[in-house]
Amino acid sequence: MTPDASHPAATATDSTATASSAATAAVPGRASRRPAILCWIVVMLEGFELVVLGAVIPTLLSTGHLGFTAEAATAVATLSLVGVGLGAAGIGFLADRVGRRAAILACVVVFSIFTVLVPFAPSVLWFAVFRLIAGMGLGAVLPTALTYVGEYSGAGSTARATTLTMTGYHTGAVLAALLAVLAGADWQLLFLGGGIVGFLLLPVLWLRLPESPAFLAARSARAAARGVGGSAAGPSAGTAAAAAAGGPASASAGDPADPASATGRGGLFSGGFARVTIGVWVASFMGLLLVYGLNTWLPSIMEEAGYRLSASLVMLLVLNLGAVVGLVVAGRTADRYGTRPMVLLWFGATAVLLALLSVRMENPVVLHLAIFATGAFVFSAQVLVYAYVSSVYPAEVRGTALGLAAGVGRLGAIVGPFLTGALVAAGIAYPWGFHLFAVVAVLGVIAMALVPRTVRG
Repeated sequence: MTPDASHPAATATDSTATASSAATAAVPGRASRRPAILCWIVVMLEGFELVVLGAVIPTLLSTGHLGFTAEAATAVATLSLVGVGLGAAGIGFLADRVGRRAAILACVVVFSIFTVLVPFAPSVLWFAVFRLIAGMGLGAVLPTALTYVGEYSGAGSTARATTLTMTGYHTGAVLAALLAVLAGADWQLLFLGGGIVGFLLLPVLWLRLPESPAFLAARSARAAARGVGGSAAGPSAGTAAAAAAGGPASASAGDPADPASATGRGGLFSGGFARVTIGVWVASFMGLLLVYGLNTWLPSIMEEAGYRLSASLVMLLVLNLGAVVGLVVAGRTADRYGTRPMVLLWFGATAVLLALLSVRMENPVVLHLAIFATGAFVFSAQVLVYAYVSSVYPAEVRGTALGLAAGVGRLGAIVGPFLTGALVAAGIAYPWGFHLFAVVAVLGVIAMALVPRTVRG
């Protein structure tokens, strides 16, 4: 398939045939893995550029670059996360209107330009502005890329495609940390390198990333409906298009959805989708609160518990190694047994493991195994929420649904480090930080438990 693949024709007399044609076009050949690989690279670049700021903050503070202080660094980091949230929340509507491919390209352009500008910022204020705008592009690209790979993978493999793509994020994060050590005082090279790689990636994406077949099918179904006054297409066309898109009619086992709801004309809050939307928003908020709270403060919490700082840093590495393994396992399991049940299981296991970490473990092997398992469940629980969104919403609103779920989740990404930091400042992060995290995971379970098993539009 080429980027400018033609769309199925729609007429008043063959709307059902059009949907059938769209369905055929929406099922990609298994031989072509290029689109998934390209999206993995995009997500890896996002992980690199989001983590690189935290990696260079110590250097900015030690050198006093632009007069950076701890307060200024905190403000810049917070504004960067605000930009990520705004980008995630706003991109879905665009992706559902102009297509996944165009949205991904636009995001890469935005974050590449403003990442390259960061080293040339004349003041802390401009540094913050550049990171805010870059953050918007970074936040927007993740839900769009996940929507794309979920649709391109086809029915039955949405969760696996989503979780495998998210391993790119952690790969980028590890690269940022390692390269920050090598760069030392030359921190500017990290931002320049990240932006330049983005620019080099653009022509490859332009030439080799086709439009999502599911988006083309959904757009053709809408065109058919408009061509006959919005009536002749009927449920059969909308249902076929949604099935082609990997939507409710083709959701993975355990995520049954009424095919009659596949048209999704009423948006995210029509019929049974209202409970789904609220549930995934709450679960996404809780999931990212855990991810960012742990990634930001785990070393400090474990140091407060009496472990050496060097050992605490190793624990952070073990946590993220567990995340990669957990993502691979979670995707395969969810595609086999159903995404919603696995979200419940993953959040539940997270709650248990976090509660166990509040008990000091003298045996280092047992401790690191517990942290590894916690990472495996914490990070993939959040990503499984994204996979569930990709599997249950129709293509017409899928980008909007995933973008808003990610945007609301980013609020949790801000709240998590703030709450945990307050506990650290008060000297009660251990064990109360883990108690707080366990309660948050339980709230994630409750949120997804309230999501109906069958969605009726």
